[in-house]
Amino acid sequence: MTPNPTAPADALRGAGLRVTAARVAILETVRAGDHLGVEEITRGTRERVGHVSTQAVYEALHALTAAGLVRRVEPAGGPARFEGRVGDNHHHLVCRRCGAIEDVDCVRGRAPCLDPADDAGFRVDEADVVFRGLCPACRADTSASG
Repeated sequence: MTPNPTAPADALRGAGLRVTAARVAILETVRAGDHLGVEEITRGTRERVGHVSTQAVYEALHALTAAGLVRRVEPAGGPARFEGRVGDNHHHLVCRRCGAIEDVDCVRGRAPCLDPADDAGFRVDEADVVFRGLCPACRADTSASG
């Protein structure tokens, strides 16, 4: 994950969001994690600040995503995950079996790295690419079981 050098409170202020202990803890948790689900983010936030409701986490994640401070990743057939790597041009590798997600840099450079055959009049500024397959652990498990 690309480190984000901006302190959470400064990032919130810079995005025009109110700075609260819960929002700072949520942003810290997402940045410290690796494509975390809401339950994991809630647990990490509670470890940092004590009780916070799951609903408050959902609301904060919505605000943080809208402000561009976190990115929501929605693998097909799985729950939404959140990551702190934002503002660059990267895509994801998703394991079909266990749901593991890894970042992969775009090989084509700046966004959008792919252009649609017909843009239907849109000004395209982003392409979201998901590569699917089996992660190394699931491949090894498949080979071992035979």
